[in-house]
Amino acid sequence: MAKPDKRNRMEIQVEHAWQDTDHVTESCSYATVKARLPVLGWLPRYRLAWLQMDLIAGGTVGLTTVPMALAYAEVAGLPVQYGLYSAFMGGFVYCIFGTAKDLALGPTGIMSLLCASHVHHDPVYAVLLTFLCGVIQVVIALLKLGFLLDLISNPVIRGFTCAAAFTIGFGQLKNILGLRDVPHQFFLQLYHSLRRIPESRLGDVTLGLLCLSLLVTLTRMKNSGNGAGDLPAQSHIHILLRGLVTARCALVVIGATAVAYVCQESGRAMFTIMGSTSQGLPPLRAPPFSETKTDGAVITFSEIAQDLGGGLVVIPFMGLLESIAIAKAFASQNNYQIDTNQEVFAIGLTNILGSFVSAYPVTGSFGRSAVNSQTGVSTPLGGVVTGLIVLLSLAFLMPLFCYVPKAALAAVIICSVAPLADLRVAREMWKVGGVDLVSFLVTFLASFWEMQYGIVGGVAVSGAIHLFNFTRARLFVDASMHHS
Repeated sequence: MAKPDKRNRMEIQVEHAWQDTDHVTESCSYATVKARLPVLGWLPRYRLAWLQMDLIAGGTVGLTTVPMALAYAEVAGLPVQYGLYSAFMGGFVYCIFGTAKDLALGPTGIMSLLCASHVHHDPVYAVLLTFLCGVIQVVIALLKLGFLLDLISNPVIRGFTCAAAFTIGFGQLKNILGLRDVPHQFFLQLYHSLRRIPESRLGDVTLGLLCLSLLVTLTRMKNSGNGAGDLPAQSHIHILLRGLVTARCALVVIGATAVAYVCQESGRAMFTIMGSTSQGLPPLRAPPFSETKTDGAVITFSEIAQDLGGGLVVIPFMGLLESIAIAKAFASQNNYQIDTNQEVFAIGLTNILGSFVSAYPVTGSFGRSAVNSQTGVSTPLGGVVTGLIVLLSLAFLMPLFCYVPKAALAAVIICSVAPLADLRVAREMWKVGGVDLVSFLVTFLASFWEMQYGIVGGVAVSGAIHLFNFTRARLFVDASMHHS
């Protein structure tokens, strides 16, 4: 029974029978089954009040997810519909297997950027990568190897996140300017975008800056208490403003798309739009293990796996790190527990099943999880509502998505990753000794060359520092014992 003072929040009770040696003989007990299927812990106690909160939260996150999914597919270098293909499976799988009520799984900026450097704009590579990532993650969960995630230290994660935010943000400069045929390597992309500023399209620049201004204004309203001042918490104006601020990405994209549609239909092509998209729901089929090119050449599974290379290590681990860090943060904030191994399993299973609907790799989204938490989600059922909204968008709105201006999506991406580009952490590391700053800077700087090089370099430096400190401590202890 839920406690009376928590009736509008789900209490996810994580069963630890599989961790407790006293309960090994009860491996087939209901408690163990409930630990494997967390939905059994809250569904029998589900209340009507929870349904109301889940519908509101899931709907709000859905309005945020659709434009973000379209935008992140652009970052991943894939057709926009693949963003939506990746955005719905997580809600359904996580509802059954997840242990954090606030976590929203789906495409994110960092994962999209990592995928872009490995899938080479090829959906076949992206979908197979999703399947292989899921298999690796499920194996990690089944073998209880979650401790491997600790090998990537916090300074490395911070450095990678900051670099990814800068890379993603500046990478959208070409879409704000309306430029085409810009290289994808970060430094070349930045150089060509700045050099070709005189070629920029006035319509794209105007629309992009306008969308950026609107998003920044609405974000500042959110940070200043939704701009409602001293109004009562449940006043109609407060609720309206909160809705506008929360759904700001959807509102901006809808408005820009409407303007682009009118211009396009009247014969004035002022904006660079997404163009034709695949209509309808994704086909349900097994992930491809080979690819036949238009010239008849066949790329085998081993060749694809070789091309994916380090992505088969970096992407599964970074996906788990990002997701579990977010789940832990909101579990602590909202006073409930998560099961890390179960989280790893849920993410892996989401990717495996997602590959059957042409998804690319997903992880937890901090922004959408924050929306979930702020709107008072009660159970993971909110994710099902979000998934249904994405499916409805795929089924009925795809013809309209071809009119979405790239400049509007670029504005959404820039505003979503801007908070991650926080270099103040470097100053904080310097103040507390500066050792961690070395790992941070190596990761940060190397990530601009190649994202995986940043992570590998940061882990290597961080490991060397810890090994040096350990060796020095041992030598000090041995010397002390010798003198005594």
